[in-house]
Amino acid sequence: MLAENQSSITDFFIIGFPGLLPRYYGLIATVLCLIYVFTILANAIFLAIFITDQKLHKPMYFIILNLVVSDVLFSTTTLPKIIARYWSQAGTISFTACFVQMYFVHYFGSVNSFVLLIMAIDRYVAICNPLRYSNIISNFLISILSIISWVIAKIVPLMMVIRAYPLPYCASNSIIHCYCDHISITTLACTDRAAYAYPAFASAMVVLLVPLAFILFSYCSILVAVFKIATTQGRLKTLSTCSAQLIIISLYYLPRCFMYMASNVGITFSPDLRIAIIMLYSLFPPMVNPLIYCLRTKEVKESLFQKLKKRVDIQKANVLT
Repeated sequence: MLAENQSSITDFFIIGFPGLLPRYYGLIATVLCLIYVFTILANAIFLAIFITDQKLHKPMYFIILNLVVSDVLFSTTTLPKIIARYWSQAGTISFTACFVQMYFVHYFGSVNSFVLLIMAIDRYVAICNPLRYSNIISNFLISILSIISWVIAKIVPLMMVIRAYPLPYCASNSIIHCYCDHISITTLACTDRAAYAYPAFASAMVVLLVPLAFILFSYCSILVAVFKIATTQGRLKTLSTCSAQLIIISLYYLPRCFMYMASNVGITFSPDLRIAIIMLYSLFPPMVNPLIYCLRTKEVKESLFQKLKKRVDIQKANVLT
């Protein structure tokens, strides 16, 4: 008998935080809704600034544009369902829809990993080979690398879904998570999970650690180049050009590496704490990244202030007239 014919589950139910008391459902739903609204609005502001200001049509901002799109799509994939679960108990998700969500959760995470690699390469060339930067890095090159990232990122999530979808699911349909991911789904399968878990884990590590290795190499090279600068002022000025990117990369990689290392050395967390940490590093970067773009990047900050000043001047003129 085929594995898919053995499944008796037709839908799943997203539990979210298993230890959360019902009286806090409304509070959690409100917090998650505010996070989602802020994420959409903040990223929309950067997108509007990018579209309307030709000075920002540079390689670095095209890279950030990819992060903006990926962050918005990831939040839209994960948050509405868990918000509905806590606001109206609508936590049921169809069998197929759960796997679709799983695919996009891992897909957008992979895209971010590759885009951060492109970001590190851009900063490496800008600081270590500044005279050749305009000859090496161009909008066309960044566009090609971005397209390649979005295409390559499909491979691992697609393999996960292809291997996990036919498994027999005949026990509990309760997903102890805020969204469908590979671990939360395959733990419900009525079969030995090891044969599916280890290849998926190895693939995830490749997607995570290979870009991270190149990123670490890039920033180590950047630090070496910075320390060769004679003046302290020159060092600080050079470091400031990549501070925003370094913060973004740290927000993405440090919590993930901590979770993987903790699990490998035997550190265990309660289900609620584990889910809270995962939600923190999944949802916090999409929410705060636009603030980092706008407040830590000089050109974006100047463009934003100019547009705000122009709007204030128009309002004052309308009042006077």
